[in-house]
Amino acid sequence: MKFDLPFKFPKVKVSKNLGIDLGTSNTLIYGSSRGIVVQEPSVAAVNNRTMAVLEVGDAANLMVGKTSGEQIAFRPIKDGVIADFDVTVSMLHRFMQKAAGSMILSRPKVAMCVPHGITGVDRRAFEDAAINAGARSVTLIEKPIAAALGAGIKIGAPRGSFIIDIGGGTTEVATVSLGAIVVSNSIRVAGNRLDEAIMIYIKRRYNVSISPKTAEILKLRIGSVHPMADMGSMEVRGKNLASGLPAKLQVTSGEVREAMSDQIEQILDCIRQVLEKTPPELCSDIYDRGILLTGGSANLRGLASLLTQITGIRVTLADKPMQSCAVGLGKFIENPERYPYLTQYKAR
Repeated sequence: MKFDLPFKFPKVKVSKNLGIDLGTSNTLIYGSSRGIVVQEPSVAAVNNRTMAVLEVGDAANLMVGKTSGEQIAFRPIKDGVIADFDVTVSMLHRFMQKAAGSMILSRPKVAMCVPHGITGVDRRAFEDAAINAGARSVTLIEKPIAAALGAGIKIGAPRGSFIIDIGGGTTEVATVSLGAIVVSNSIRVAGNRLDEAIMIYIKRRYNVSISPKTAEILKLRIGSVHPMADMGSMEVRGKNLASGLPAKLQVTSGEVREAMSDQIEQILDCIRQVLEKTPPELCSDIYDRGILLTGGSANLRGLASLLTQITGIRVTLADKPMQSCAVGLGKFIENPERYPYLTQYKAR
C-alpha cells in the first residue's frame, strides 16, 4: 500500500567541505561545488561587559565607530593572526553556518589558509578556532600556495612562480616550485597599515582626525602608488583637533601616495629580499612567466606598474585578487587527490 506524505521536505544545498580564508579585513568561504558563499568583513560586535557576540560581518561593520558604551565593534584578527580567540570562534561559527547550514548532523571538513612563517602557537590557534567553530577536521595551507592555486598556476610543476599576496594584515611574498615554497618573506604591512598611515598624515598636515573607514575610502577611490595612476582629489570630512568641530578638506592622490610611501617601500624591500634569495634557475622561470599579484590590497592603483618598473619583470594582477586564496582552497577541497603534495585533512 502506498502512502502519500502530507508535505515534501525541501532540498537544502549543504556544503560538506569548506575552504576558509580567515583574513584580517575580510573572511571568504568557498563551499564545495558552490563557489564563494560568504564574503564579509572580519568584524564582530560584542557586548563590552559579557563579551557576547551580537553581530558579525556586514552588520557588525556598520557599527564600527558608532557603538555605545556597552557595545564595541572590532576585528578579532590582527596582522594576520588571531588576537581574540573566543570572539574569532563565535564569528567563524556564524560564517560557517551561513555557508554550510546547520552543523549538528554533519560537521564540514575545512581547509584554511594561514600566513607563511607564523609560529606553531598561531597555527594551532587557527586549527583550534576552526574545530571549536564546528569543523570536523582542518587542513592548513599557506597563503602563497593557496593564492597561486586560485590564480590558475600549476604549482606542482618544476618551474618557478613568484607570488605577491597583499591582504589586510600581511604581505606574503614567495617563490613557489614543485608544490612548495622555496623562498619566502612575510611582513605585517598591508592594507590596514596603509589606512593608518593615511590617518596619521591627515592628522599631522591638517590637524584633522579622520576615521579608519574614511582613510580606506580615500585609499580605494583616489589612492595610488604611481603618478600615472593619480585620480585627482576628494572631499574628506573629519574632526578639527584644535576646535573639536566637524571639518572638511580636499585631499589629492599625490597626498595619499606620500602618506603611504614608507609602507610601500617596506613592501618593495620585502619583494627585493625574496628575489635576491631565489636560485638562478628559478629566477629565469620568473623572468619568463612574470610575477603574480593577489590579495585585496593588490588593487591599489599603479602598483603593478610600479613593481614592473622597479623589478624589470612583467607583473600581472589576478582576475579577482581578493578571492584568489579562497578559490585556491576551493580547488583543493573539491579534488584533494590532485594535490598530494599539500597537507591532507587532519582528523582531530
